[in-house]
Amino acid sequence: MKINVRGLLAVTALITASTFTLAGNLAPDADIQARIDEANTTAAAFLKQLGGTMKHEMQSGGPVAAMSVCRDAAPKIANDISLKKGWKVTRVGTRVRNPMLGMPDAWEQRVLQSFEKRAAQGEKYSGMTHYEVVEEPAGKSLRYMKAIGTAPQCMVCHGSTAQIAQPVRERLNVMYPHDKAVGYKPGDLRGAVSIKQPLED
Repeated sequence: MKINVRGLLAVTALITASTFTLAGNLAPDADIQARIDEANTTAAAFLKQLGGTMKHEMQSGGPVAAMSVCRDAAPKIANDISLKKGWKVTRVGTRVRNPMLGMPDAWEQRVLQSFEKRAAQGEKYSGMTHYEVVEEPAGKSLRYMKAIGTAPQCMVCHGSTAQIAQPVRERLNVMYPHDKAVGYKPGDLRGAVSIKQPLED
């Protein structure tokens, strides 16, 4: 993941100065814990719905047809959940297909980096989450992320050039002319579900 380190450190310093981290030794209060639990449930439901839609399209139309799930269905599912919950729910990637969607902000980049470090120490992406209460100019919010690992079946569209079939590559070039979300290996960090819940003062 290529990151402007100097800019990221500057932004991270600003965020850290006004951030209360609950992911470490501090136990969250009952309200925050309930929100964390709800974020866990929501992220799991989002991934389950997205995975089911993807599986259906792969079985019925193959990988070329399934690409529309990531482009069209995933943002719609996330938007529907966001409207229902009153939160911001999205997916962010370590490399993105569409720069307009899925680009992590500075806080999300920092968490993605921490996920990779945790994985290097043996933790599994399947159960990896992070949360913080963050004070920002727009107000205080609970920020939450759930890691998404790269599965073997993801190589069909996210693997190396040699692994991606020509019809898929051609369709990717049309749908995502600025695509960077290739070259992954099974077990890599693909990205995360990111949730931002506004908190009342």
